[in-house]
Amino acid sequence: QVQLVESGGGLVQAGGSLRLSCAASGRISRYVTGWFRQAPGKEREFVCSIRWSNGDTYYTDSVKGRFTISRDNAKNTVYLQMNSLKPEDTAVYYCAADHLGVVEITTPDAYDHWGQGTQVTVSS
Repeated sequence: QVQLVESGGGLVQAGGSLRLSCAASGRISRYVTGWFRQAPGKEREFVCSIRWSNGDTYYTDSVKGRFTISRDNAKNTVYLQMNSLKPEDTAVYYCAADHLGVVEITTPDAYDHWGQGTQVTVSS
C-alpha cells in the first residue's frame, strides 16, 4: 500500500520561495508522482509530475520556469521547489501517485493515492 505525506507549506510573500516534500512509502518505483493544488472554490488542478524510474517531468504552463519537481530515490521523497511565488499560487498542495506511470496524465481521477495536503499561502 502506497502512502504519501506532504510537508513544507507555509506563508510567504510574493516573489518568495518554498520547498514542499512528499515522503512516500510502499512500492512506488514504477509510479509517477504528481503535485496538484486546490484553491478555495476551485477545482483541483495539476501542477507537475515526475516518473520515479527515469526522472522524466511534466509541468503545467503556469508554473514552468518557476517550479521544479525532483526526486530522491534513496529517501523515497519527491520535492517541489517553488520560486517567484505569486498570490495566485495560494492553495492546498497535494502529492499523488499514479500506477500507470505516464507523466503527461493531468487528471486527478487517474491518480490512485493521495497525501493529506499542505497549505501554501502567498501574500501580496
